[in-house]
Amino acid sequence: MNRFDYVRPHTVAEAIAAAAMPGSAYLAAGTNLLDLMKIGAARPARLVDLNYLSGLDAIEQLPDGGVRIGARVRNADLAHDAAFRRQFPAVCEALLSGASAQLRNVATVGGNLLQRTRCAYFQDTASACNRRAPGSGCDARGGENRLHAVLGWSEGCIATHPSDFCVPLVALGAVVEIEGPAGARAIPLQDFHLLPGETPERESVLTPGELVVAVRLPPEAAGFAAQSRYVKLRERTSYAFAVVSAAAGLRIENGRITEARLALGGVAAKPWRAEAAEAALAGAAPGAAAFRHAAELALAGARPSGDNAFKIELAQRIAIRALTLAAAGTPDRLPALPASPFAPIPGGLHG
Repeated sequence: MNRFDYVRPHTVAEAIAAAAMPGSAYLAAGTNLLDLMKIGAARPARLVDLNYLSGLDAIEQLPDGGVRIGARVRNADLAHDAAFRRQFPAVCEALLSGASAQLRNVATVGGNLLQRTRCAYFQDTASACNRRAPGSGCDARGGENRLHAVLGWSEGCIATHPSDFCVPLVALGAVVEIEGPAGARAIPLQDFHLLPGETPERESVLTPGELVVAVRLPPEAAGFAAQSRYVKLRERTSYAFAVVSAAAGLRIENGRITEARLALGGVAAKPWRAEAAEAALAGAAPGAAAFRHAAELALAGARPSGDNAFKIELAQRIAIRALTLAAAGTPDRLPALPASPFAPIPGGLHG
């Protein structure tokens, strides 16, 4: 591990000032960053510890009916918050499908948004990776790439974003609150992560020193609580990242879908909101034909980036499964294996 400075600020302003130095990185739980530092894939010159900041660890019910989640809220605390669970069950299902209970107990909301790709070539410092070393190339293009992107990839990078949590957040129109040297701003989560293009080393819209302070869900997002699900297909049911995943939310009145939300995970360098599919579902009768058409629209621009053509059909099927489960209604109890397509029957209480 390379030598680095360590700074422990006590206010957001102090943290932003400390992170102004080039090569700085914010440290929350460190469940991703510290692993990358140990293997040499991340080499920050300064760590700015956020664990002593006040005011970033609350789940706030807003007057307009929305919810504001501080960036230091632990994943487990959010997933088990009774009020939040009633409003946003698909978000909780996604959280509970990610990592192990031990990791969820320490991992943070802000850290989840900013976790790095799990591409093996990014993590292997002997491999060429444009995200880790701009201009070095992408060994994944000719390597083991069956789990890589089928949407939004470029010749410079075919990695995927690993978050479960972000997928339903994108579907529900979440907004990221940011503070930095130039002041505060808010940006839709849908626009927060960047596709690789010609600059795969830029993974988000954050500029040097900027800090995610909260995630906000708008009041209309809670309108999908009665019919929303998250489905995640992984190579093993426990402790694995998604091969593909989908978050779906529906509002159904008089036998017709009045509004739909659909987002995909594991298919691109960012959580992928399928707005064309959502538009096609509005006014349709819920059922196999409508859901198949929506899934085809969601993957209309997909193309293999390697040995992964199977992911296109697989993502369509997972989208159909998520929409079908959402149409059936959010269960009072989550499955014993949250988000697993192999656990369709609700099991034990998760709260």
